[in-house]
Amino acid sequence: MGRRIFFCIVSTIIFLHPLAGSDRIDRNDRNVIWFEQPASTGTSIMQNVKGGWPYDLDWEKHSLPIGNGYMGANIFGRTDVERIQLSEKTMNTKAEWSIGVFTNLSEIYLDFHHNAPREYRRELSLDKAVATVSYEYDGVRYSREYFANYPSNVIVVNIKADKPGRINFLLRPVLPYLREFNEDRTGRTGRVHAENDLITMKGELQYFNYPYEAQIKVLPSGGRLTATNDADGDHGMIQVCDADSVSLLIMAKTSYKLNENVFLLPPQEKVAGNPHPHVELCRQMETAVAKGVKELWNEHLDDYCSLFSRVSLNLGEDRPDIPTDKLRSEVIRGKNHTCLDELLFQYGRYLLISSSRKGALPANLQGVWTQYEISPWTGGYWHNINVQMNYWPAFNTDLAETFIPYVEYHEAYRKAANRIAVDYIRKINPSALDPVPEENGWIVGTGASVFTVESPGGHSGPGTGGFTAKMFWDYYEFTRDEDILRNHTYPAILGMSKYYSKMLKPSPDGFLLANPSASPEQVHNGKYYQTVGCTFDQSMIEDNYRDVLKAAAILKDKSPFLNTLRAQLPKLDAIHIGTSGQIKEFREEQAYGDIGEYQHRHISHLCALYPGSLINSNTPEWLEAAKVTLEHRGDKSYGWSMMHRMNLWARVKDGNRAYKIYKLFQDVGIADNLWCLHPPYQIDGNLGATAGVAEMLLQSHEGYIEPLPALPDSWAEGSFKGLVARGNFSVSASWSGGKLDTLDIYARAAKDEECTVRYEGISRAFLTDSQGRKVRFKTVDENLVRFVSKSGEKYHFTF
Repeated sequence: MGRRIFFCIVSTIIFLHPLAGSDRIDRNDRNVIWFEQPASTGTSIMQNVKGGWPYDLDWEKHSLPIGNGYMGANIFGRTDVERIQLSEKTMNTKAEWSIGVFTNLSEIYLDFHHNAPREYRRELSLDKAVATVSYEYDGVRYSREYFANYPSNVIVVNIKADKPGRINFLLRPVLPYLREFNEDRTGRTGRVHAENDLITMKGELQYFNYPYEAQIKVLPSGGRLTATNDADGDHGMIQVCDADSVSLLIMAKTSYKLNENVFLLPPQEKVAGNPHPHVELCRQMETAVAKGVKELWNEHLDDYCSLFSRVSLNLGEDRPDIPTDKLRSEVIRGKNHTCLDELLFQYGRYLLISSSRKGALPANLQGVWTQYEISPWTGGYWHNINVQMNYWPAFNTDLAETFIPYVEYHEAYRKAANRIAVDYIRKINPSALDPVPEENGWIVGTGASVFTVESPGGHSGPGTGGFTAKMFWDYYEFTRDEDILRNHTYPAILGMSKYYSKMLKPSPDGFLLANPSASPEQVHNGKYYQTVGCTFDQSMIEDNYRDVLKAAAILKDKSPFLNTLRAQLPKLDAIHIGTSGQIKEFREEQAYGDIGEYQHRHISHLCALYPGSLINSNTPEWLEAAKVTLEHRGDKSYGWSMMHRMNLWARVKDGNRAYKIYKLFQDVGIADNLWCLHPPYQIDGNLGATAGVAEMLLQSHEGYIEPLPALPDSWAEGSFKGLVARGNFSVSASWSGGKLDTLDIYARAAKDEECTVRYEGISRAFLTDSQGRKVRFKTVDENLVRFVSKSGEKYHFTF
């Protein structure tokens, strides 16, 4: 036999000049998740017995996530071998349903060999979006800082020691899940190459025929670098020796470009012709290096804090100096820590900012983070509640900019969704099909990915479209930006109504019903239950029609099509009360539980209550029936499902019941790192929790601002700043003994707006403007007042 010769390619660089660094670790941030131990890693991938999905306990329960919308990284904070798991949202491979699946990009390992450190602490500051690790080893204090910069699209890792020349580690990235190209088209190639101070990871994803690349730039202060590759140049690494400090700049891209072609063309043609990401990545890295670490930090802080700092919440408790896992353990044992209520609320805002930014794709089911080859439920966009729940807190917690990625995504897939609408109408109601394709509107079913949107059918009816369109109406309602209404909201909701107007079928009793129809994922006698005109579908259609007619009035649209909506609206007959006093899920249902799973995770027929508004205080019988349904459905469910229940109880203004579910979520619905567990991890429950807290503190869906509508007894003292009401009113409040002390309203809409406020005894309150001048208001009744707010003015109620 011949002998195989193996050799390494080695390059060494000695650095004599220090790199400008940063010293910004602040232990006084209020919103901090922290631990006294590193995350474990590498041995915990298990099978979810119920769903069959693999899940990684170490990654999803203990790592700390950072992200900038494009990329996400999970930080383990280890001192022996640090693990940084890197995700990039456009990394998609073949899935079970061939719609594309979010997949892990890289595992980055740093071999420090610091065993048994002293005074260890790792933390994630939500106030600054920075993760830190600090410890003492062999008489040296080491610290690391990790942040994901959005403007420059770079993840930065700063490694420091309090003594010079003491930083030594081996940087060795690994590309996971590589597989030769094959007939099933599940292949993935990849190589890791090190040269001088740069590691390049690149490869190709077979199913969609597109390349990916990631780069790690190593910037040391002092010491030397040695770059090493194997004979094939496929496994590169960099050894850092005797440095004073080191910064790593991490970037990643694929050749994916969001446009209508990725939804219209066959899989192998979706990204054909797009440039390889290498040139753009090199330019981007060169720009980041030129800025320097200090400027990248300042840029990150200015950008992130401009969003996160808009809202604050204080529920009266000083944070005890105990790690987050121990804090949660005390809550599970029954101790009330309102500081955990605050932290979980702000964590959802942090996650949304980190996973949904303009120019990047929307937050998917896992946000922007995955360690898997095949992410659970594909890591996609599921339109029967999950993607909507992702954006529930975008508007009322003053993060409307985070919805822009979904707007961009929707407008890219809308032509494909129009083709789905044409095919669907041609199939179920061909006589109504308009010969002009665009006049048939658009529709999406449940499943979607970065490459595909699906048609309604199977386990969810066409209400998924109206459920999606509702987000666009809220986008306008909370911003009151007529450019948004004209250019984004109205085209989306009008197109949805055009589709609905042609797919409805007359019933024998004179109504217009969705047929076929299905309440999402509800099972009866072992099969997904198919029906006609279920409450979910009918209520989403009715909500959509009402929103379109309101928008048309604002825009002064006089098109004849609107008369069709006016004629159809009274025939939708969406809400019915059953013999148990419940909101019926199905028209043919009598008593609660006649059809379907008694405590099903979805509670879709109450989407008419939240996030819809057909069921409200002006329909008291429906409101009481909704409570009956909620009682029967039960509190305990999957993480995201409990958070829908929490928001629903807030809408019926039962703060104690909403809070009970919030505490149950903290007990069984989250991990110690506060990530929501379905299980496995998915982000919607975290974002639903944030929306639920905001809904308990402020509501505005009935045409007036109502502070503290569902205040639980446990929040008897507190304050919030910056929550948003419809009409683009920024609202702040303080209270004691469960009663308002002050209420501040900042009118931010471009035009003067009528401002209506409901609160017990508000007619006896004193109202002043920003100059301290008394403002007259109209008293509708003792609990409801109205005044004209001037754009840009701030108003102060004193009780």
